Amino acid sequence: MKRKLSGLVVLLCFFSYSRLSAQSDTTSICNGFKFEASYIGDVVNNLSGGIKTGTRYLGMANIRAGFDTEKAGLWKGTFVYVNAANTHGAMPSAELLGDMQVASNIEAGNHTYIQELWIKQAFKNLELTAGLQDLNVEFAASEYGAMFLNSSFGILPIVSGNIPAPIFPLTSLGLTAKWNILKNTTLLAAVYDGSPSDFDYNPYNLNWRFNNGDGMLAIAELQQQVEINKLPGVYKLGAYTHNHFIGRLFDQNFPDSLNHTTLGLYAYGDQELWQSGNKNLGMFFQLGYSPSKQSANHHYVGLGMNLTGLFGKTNSNILGLAVAHSGFEAGMGSETTIEMSYQANITPNVFIQPDIQYIIDPSGGYSDLDNCFVATLRVGLSF
Repeated sequence: MKRKLSGLVVLLCFFSYSRLSAQSDTTSICNGFKFEASYIGDVVNNLSGGIKTGTRYLGMANIRAGFDTEKAGLWKGTFVYVNAANTHGAMPSAELLGDMQVASNIEAGNHTYIQELWIKQAFKNLELTAGLQDLNVEFAASEYGAMFLNSSFGILPIVSGNIPAPIFPLTSLGLTAKWNILKNTTLLAAVYDGSPSDFDYNPYNLNWRFNNGDGMLAIAELQQQVEINKLPGVYKLGAYTHNHFIGRLFDQNFPDSLNHTTLGLYAYGDQELWQSGNKNLGMFFQLGYSPSKQSANHHYVGLGMNLTGLFGKTNSNILGLAVAHSGFEAGMGSETTIEMSYQANITPNVFIQPDIQYIIDPSGGYSDLDNCFVATLRVGLSF
């Protein structure tokens, strides 16, 4: 049975504001709001290999707004958030490179939509979040890996390549619980609609619906903060299961044998290795494994190192080197990307990031493409 949910979370998110706004003065209410805007632009140049050489431009703009009821003088623990996005320009991986891991993590096509829209309620050691959510904000995220441009350093391919996960650009409705078990130990768990509605039917990501056959995505992650030689680190262990019912979109009498379940396990680590003044050296690793027969990406290994504050007397520049290796289903080989990136803040609101990637066996056995050498210049603005 199909149920349209368009507008439901919007009403939930702003119900709390309308209910008690009259009890607080205008100044307090305004203090509860926070607005941000950002823009990222990539000039991607494929110098050799892949589908063909050439240069492409793509960009992403975001406008974010949050409302904190405590800062507004209302009650404690409630936060409402919306993130509107516009992606535009070319798709260099699809048009030039042919790689599966996707060299630019803002590649999405031309869309204007709501990426996130949720309400969070915090208790003593528990947070509950409901609404339109990006799984990769809380789960399978690496602080050091986030600096790199290749998509695999953001969300590992055993998630992005195997299931219709609620990640950039297309998210879905979900419920997330975050439980601070101990001072340095956190357990995350979430459930999401198993199949985000495609942009063809849901152009602004506001026409939400549950279809027969969508199934459900469930994910859990244990996080542990540590100190090694007085240097901070965080380690994560996670698992997900995703199921959907092939054929039930058309006939509810299809047998349960068509219930396809995909499983995945992953481990992450971010660890500072050295620190002196404004300079520090950190490393990260990402491991992923999905044994399910229908998985296109069966295993993944990512690792890298970042050196912050290499130039100057501040920590406003980062030099990083990382490797992402994605292994495909039997007989289809693998794809490996080696990336070197340098990010420097020109002002507190502007950064530039020259980046090079060498992509070995783009798409593995799915294609006969030559290795790619890709040079990208990213510019970022924030307000």
